[in-house]
Amino acid sequence: MALLLQAGRRRKSIATLAKSVSAGEALPDATRQLWKSMTGLEMIDGIGGTEVMHIYISAAGADVRRGSIGKVVPGFDATIVDDAMRSLPHGEVGRLALKGPTGCRYLADARQRDYVRDGWNLPGDAFHRDADGYFYYHARTDDMIVSAGYNIAGPEVESALLAHDAVAECGVVGVPDEERGQVVKAFVVLKPGQAPSHALVVELQTFVKASVAPYKYPRQIEFVDALPRTETGKLQRFRLRRREEAALK
Repeated sequence: MALLLQAGRRRKSIATLAKSVSAGEALPDATRQLWKSMTGLEMIDGIGGTEVMHIYISAAGADVRRGSIGKVVPGFDATIVDDAMRSLPHGEVGRLALKGPTGCRYLADARQRDYVRDGWNLPGDAFHRDADGYFYYHARTDDMIVSAGYNIAGPEVESALLAHDAVAECGVVGVPDEERGQVVKAFVVLKPGQAPSHALVVELQTFVKASVAPYKYPRQIEFVDALPRTETGKLQRFRLRRREEAALK
């Protein structure tokens, strides 16, 4: 995405571009808005799964709603449930459950028990849905941070940090804490010309507090040169968690 944003700054190189599509991880709103401001194009986002073999939530054009991935794609059905598979009311965060015309099953694999329940596919994502049927991504269910009883979605904190002018990239995870169970920790890659400092840590923490609920701010911030990613660019938060766990041993 960084390369595409650079192209956006050179507008002539994408003068004939009519539409743009994001795939993989849910796109942070800060990145989406930066792309739109540079290109004039509304990014078409969507979420799908290998097991379903299709995108099942998306929106384009006038149907795009800021902060939301979109609505259920025709042919699919989706809802938000708790761990007991009970439907949750609008606005409440829970597990995304879906059905559709395509899909597959894990044969002789323990993942089958986790992925398919009562005829619904559970891809492992935490969402909430509004009264208009728009779905809002929070995190992978195993990326949710539980700190002092609060559920905190790492990607929401990442999106807040990315809106700061000094931040190029960031990854947010929960790290063990005796008092709170977990605390929010951010790994931050700074933009060229920015230098790590305690003052910048405080500035970033204050910035996040002003844009999301104050209890979600990163109590720890570590500046790094790069973040672990897959070949397709997906952030590997589990590697950040493992790094912290290893440091405590």
